[in-house]
Amino acid sequence: MPRVLLLHTGGTLGMAGGRPSALRPAAFFKTLKARVPELFQLADIELQLFSNLDSSEMQPELWGRMATHLHQQLQDFDGAVVTHGTDTLAYTASALSFMLRNPPCPVVLTGSQRPLGEVRSDARLNLIDAVLSALQGPREVTICFDSHLYRGNRTRKVKVSEYDAFESPNCPVLGTLGVDATFEPGLRPKGPFRLYEKLDPRVFLLKVYPGLDPALPLQLLPHVRGLVLEAYGAGNFPIDPDLGRSLMPLFIQARERGVPIVVVSQAHRNGVDLSLYESGAASLAQGAVGGADLTPSAALVKLMQGLAYHPRSPEALARFIQTPVAGELTVGRRTVEPPGQRRHKSTR
Repeated sequence: MPRVLLLHTGGTLGMAGGRPSALRPAAFFKTLKARVPELFQLADIELQLFSNLDSSEMQPELWGRMATHLHQQLQDFDGAVVTHGTDTLAYTASALSFMLRNPPCPVVLTGSQRPLGEVRSDARLNLIDAVLSALQGPREVTICFDSHLYRGNRTRKVKVSEYDAFESPNCPVLGTLGVDATFEPGLRPKGPFRLYEKLDPRVFLLKVYPGLDPALPLQLLPHVRGLVLEAYGAGNFPIDPDLGRSLMPLFIQARERGVPIVVVSQAHRNGVDLSLYESGAASLAQGAVGGADLTPSAALVKLMQGLAYHPRSPEALARFIQTPVAGELTVGRRTVEPPGQRRHKSTR
């Protein structure tokens, strides 16, 4: 039989309890064998315990350990499944996609909205689909959830209380597991299997919103190595000095301090193009890096890795952010406007 590594990290899937008491980590492997015995008909599954945490406790240091562990193990298996909580699942999938370059087999992350021990749990089907995807799916880091396989670094959690909790707005699904299971080829390997486990977590994710006082992010600059800015639309943010909330001082001082700013969009579909509007063009002049259609979670993790491997070269860091290494962004993508909508630029 094919060999599949099942690495458990924690999350709702392996928890016990529930209403009226709170969910808590529990003994996962015993429940797995009792609830999903047919899983072991698909493959020779080796169960390994990495951690047993609520995914809100997942941290960059754990990503590095997890990637190192998988790098040491994957050559001996036909596929790998990582069970994980849903809250930070997209962050971990992005991290593993950047750390495990050109994996020799599929690495599939999955979780559930309800614990495996419950009667109406989605965990059982997610586990079966994840193991099948690890055997037949593309050789990259993916997320399997609700009978769909997504590229891990393109995925967002969009729902809290429904089973179709994830979407991949700017990348087609890589697999559909219905009556039949069909998979796309996925990424082509671009070299040997390599580990890039280093991250610099001294970054901050800043969301632009009406009323944001620029003094707040300005106070962050001495304490961070990089910023990801979730801007409006195609990469817009306030720059009118007369209204008192221009963010241009943030870009100017960030450049003076050598703190890179990666700009992504709050919109789920399409991506930023900093050349379209006045504020984006002004940020480009101050060295901002357009994040195309990177999700905020992928942009944050990629910036952590870029800072770790290109700490003294802003040009190399910008090239790294804007060059896909694991299918995480679309090169040359411009923001698509609704038909008939005019582009408005400031006339100041």
